[in-house]
Amino acid sequence: MTRLTRLLPLSLLPALVLLTACGTQEAGPEAAGTPSAGAAGTAGSADRANPTDPAGHGGLDARARALGVAPELVHVTEAAGYTLARQSVGVLGDDGFSATYVAHGSGARFRLSVERGSIDADTCPRQPVGDTSGERTRCMREGGLWYRTGAGGHEYARPGDGYVVRVWGEADAVPRDVLRAAARAVRRPGAAEAATLLPAPRLAGTEPPVERGDLPSFGDGAPLNDVEAGG
Repeated sequence: MTRLTRLLPLSLLPALVLLTACGTQEAGPEAAGTPSAGAAGTAGSADRANPTDPAGHGGLDARARALGVAPELVHVTEAAGYTLARQSVGVLGDDGFSATYVAHGSGARFRLSVERGSIDADTCPRQPVGDTSGERTRCMREGGLWYRTGAGGHEYARPGDGYVVRVWGEADAVPRDVLRAAARAVRRPGAAEAATLLPAPRLAGTEPPVERGDLPSFGDGAPLNDVEAGG
């Protein structure tokens, strides 16, 4: 599978401004896809207050498609001590979703990715861990999750309805229990979260002007080439 991610390099993420505070409660596997009652109530109130969004998606579909991401593949998670690097949010592969979470202080990071596909006992060993192919993958079933190691990284993978959720990190930087907690906490964002997570789509004709440093502020605006007469 070709895994092209149109994101900022991971090496730059610790220096970025980190947004969206993370929680500290680990959810069970059976509740991984369901927002908490408090979050659901907050999102529901916001949706009801907005009559232009009767579906209650908070503009999620439009925001996701503007990034090239399939709306149903947008997910969020949380892990104690880690915060979403909002600038990392983007498309993975054809229409998948990817976001990186960074640890406070140490800068350790794990990546949440959601792509179309499936995973089971037969296909798990043949799928690479992280972005490195050609390496041996070891798989271990853990409840509704797959714990996978290979190529210096490890991850938890969870099959969804036509897609696979993965939470990956470097083996020597991100503890296994952090990945497990994050994988179990993965869920669909509420309306308010979607508005924070995904940038609003830019309206046609509203693109900012391109700044040109070689254009004079007088005359017809032709570039200054500093060429003598006859040059």
